[in-house]
Amino acid sequence: MTAKEYLRQLHKADVIINQRIQEKTDLRAKFSSIGSFDYSKERVQTSLPEGAGYEKQIAKIIDLENEIDGLIDGYIDLKHKIIGQIHELRNEKHIEILYKRYVENKRLEVVAAEMGYTFQYVVLLHGYALKEFSEKHSIYFQC
Repeated sequence: MTAKEYLRQLHKADVIINQRIQEKTDLRAKFSSIGSFDYSKERVQTSLPEGAGYEKQIAKIIDLENEIDGLIDGYIDLKHKIIGQIHELRNEKHIEILYKRYVENKRLEVVAAEMGYTFQYVVLLHGYALKEFSEKHSIYFQC
C-alpha cells in the first residue's frame, strides 16, 4: 500500500458509509410504501405466517443501522489517526496540502486556488508531501 492509498482510506470509508445510508433510506421507503389494491376482485381475508413481512424488514433496517454506526465509529477513529499523522510532518505546506486533499477530499485544482499557488506547483508539493508522509509513517501502510 502506498501513502496515497493509505490516505485515500478516508474517502473510501466515507463513500461506503454514504452508500449504506442510502441503502437504509431505500429500505425504509420500501417498508413504508403502501401497495395498491385491486378493488374489482373479490376480497378474501388472509393472514401472514408468523415472522413474515414487517418483522424481517424491521430487523434488516436495525441491522443496517448498527452496521452504519460501526462504520461511522471506525471512520472517526481513522480520521483522527490520519489527521494526527499528517500534523506530525515538518513542512507546513505539506500538512496543508495533505489535509485539504485527503481529509477535506478536495481536488488539487481547488487546493491550488485556495492556497494561491499554480496547479503545477501544488502537484509538485503534493508529491513531496506524500514522500515525507511515507518516510515518516511507512510502518502504518507497509504490507
